[in-house]
Amino acid sequence: MRVRSRLVVLLLAMAALTTGASPVASARTEAQHAPRVPHTAVLDGARLHRTKVRLEHGDPQLRRTVEALRARADRWLGQGPWTVVDKPRPAPGGDIHDYLSQAPYWWPTQAPTPENPWGCPYVQRDGERNPEVDSGTDRQDVERTFDSSYDLSLAWYYTGDRRYAEKAGQILRTWFLDPATRMNPNLNHAQFIPCKYDGRAIGIIDFSQSYTSVLDALALLDTGAPGWTAKDRVGMAKWNSDFLDWLRNSDFGKQEAAAGNNHGTFYDMLLAGLAYATGDEEPARRTVLDARRGRIAPQIAPDGSQPQELTRTRSWHYSTFDLVAYTRLAAIGRHVGVDLWAYQGPEGQSLFKAVDYLLPAATGAAAWPHPELEFHRYAATDVVHAAADAGDRRAQRAVPLLEEPPGGDLWALRPAAEQLDSIAG
Repeated sequence: MRVRSRLVVLLLAMAALTTGASPVASARTEAQHAPRVPHTAVLDGARLHRTKVRLEHGDPQLRRTVEALRARADRWLGQGPWTVVDKPRPAPGGDIHDYLSQAPYWWPTQAPTPENPWGCPYVQRDGERNPEVDSGTDRQDVERTFDSSYDLSLAWYYTGDRRYAEKAGQILRTWFLDPATRMNPNLNHAQFIPCKYDGRAIGIIDFSQSYTSVLDALALLDTGAPGWTAKDRVGMAKWNSDFLDWLRNSDFGKQEAAAGNNHGTFYDMLLAGLAYATGDEEPARRTVLDARRGRIAPQIAPDGSQPQELTRTRSWHYSTFDLVAYTRLAAIGRHVGVDLWAYQGPEGQSLFKAVDYLLPAATGAAAWPHPELEFHRYAATDVVHAAADAGDRRAQRAVPLLEEPPGGDLWALRPAAEQLDSIAG
């Protein structure tokens, strides 16, 4: 690398002799315009950088994929920004800046009346999403905030179109930073159940399932996005630090950390991502290390199935969902020197086996043999990509047989798994 740097300086000096420019000034200008490698938490920043260079050199396949990313980003340009203060009523604590969401699978049993406006009591219907959770709370708006900031930041990084960066900055400042519209850094009232609970620990999954994408969006913007200022960077670092403190030390955070299914896996992934992004690498490393015996060994069976996810009415969705968390946690592990893919439990449990268990259904070779209210084959596409990149030969052979998700397969541009068939909780 040092030899290459000297060669670049030598070539610049030779060019300067023919143009009359100072070689030192030319080298400084070159360094200023060289794209920076983003310090991402889940995505591999060096890989993104290499992809960007390939794109700039005219890679035709990447150009087509960027057009699909642009189409997603363009749709966000005319939307938002969103804010927690827009909901019709505050969270049960009374602070309009507190995030509020409603448990998705809980339904009223009575018709609303003036004396019982919610129609209480509520009962659970697993896998059946109550449409009222999408009105009157912040749930849909926070999803839009996360998804849009990620798509827009990626689109800016690869295209240099300042419109994407400026829109991403506006969205993030409105939700997290502006005093009039910012969200308080807690989830005390996530997934409340009317007349039953003002908030629940499992509501943390509203953030844990996708907030690490925001961490990566911030890292992309930090490479020099127009309109994204030092004040913005400091403000988001403070918000993330405060949120990490709440996640570690609140009763809800401690309860979610103890969960033994996808909730626990996603908690670990969020905790590790936040710790790494805020510069606290040792807790991030320890969290990934602990996931070997604390998550993979007890939660993945020797045949690769995930027994706790198979009990759900949406067993395919939740099996792929849990693996989104695992594969993203493994990606964070890469940054802190832990190879989670290499771990094998005492009975052979591993992430490779968990992904391989999905392959017959993911490739269309066989039907999914467990309950599923709404099967989408493409839900497994990203986690199979992740396993293939990590060296799983069965997954590598399966990649050409995968179903393309709606909006295109963007793995080449953002190689970190997303829940492609999200049912929002």
